[in-house]
Amino acid sequence: MGPLSVALWVLAALMCIVVVGFHVSGAVVWYNRRKTAAAERSLAKKGDGTSFQKEVAAIPGGEEVLKCIQCGTCVASCPNSAEMQYPPRRLIAMVRSGMRQEVLSSNAMSYCASCYLCTARCPRGVQVTDLMYVLKQLAFRYGFRHEPTGSPARYGRFVGQINSKGRVHELGLMIGYYLGTNPLSMLKMGFLGLKLMARGRSPLAGKAIRDKGQLAAILTKARALEAARTTEEVGA
Repeated sequence: MGPLSVALWVLAALMCIVVVGFHVSGAVVWYNRRKTAAAERSLAKKGDGTSFQKEVAAIPGGEEVLKCIQCGTCVASCPNSAEMQYPPRRLIAMVRSGMRQEVLSSNAMSYCASCYLCTARCPRGVQVTDLMYVLKQLAFRYGFRHEPTGSPARYGRFVGQINSKGRVHELGLMIGYYLGTNPLSMLKMGFLGLKLMARGRSPLAGKAIRDKGQLAAILTKARALEAARTTEEVGA
């Protein structure tokens, strides 16, 4: 087989990968939309908007949601407020109004850069960045997916690896993330991945920690305590 034939075979293989990736990407987008629609229907049936403020306040980081005086300092400080469907000031007002579905289906939390400018400048000391993490956690718990950003999918893969191995395997994390969001984007990072593997910086197989049972017990206890606290606060 001559060089020309090899080149044609490589070109054909790349075209097949692109075509398959395009269809897989479409399927992923469709699946994410179905998940978001299902989450919205579930919350609509729940119809318990009045307890949303209590649910947020029951999670560490959301306790100070009632301190906000709606001055707008957080919006003026946020570098990404223009990209958010609802800027921080409005988002807090919506939480206090019990607008659970509108808040959790928005993209505001995914655009938070965690720069803490809002928190540092808030005259009431509201931990706005921590509140964003609380809302991210709730959005992921209820199954919302935000197509413009891949943060929920990335967080999910990260937590999944911690639960299974006790540590993060970078190669597995990124492969799982791209397959769950946009497989075509993985082609852009292919050469960088190969370079990292060649230098021994990205092993093919991730190693688990020695005693995963202890970590699993800690996580199980933490979830139980959080669930008990949430139930107590919401029911109060």
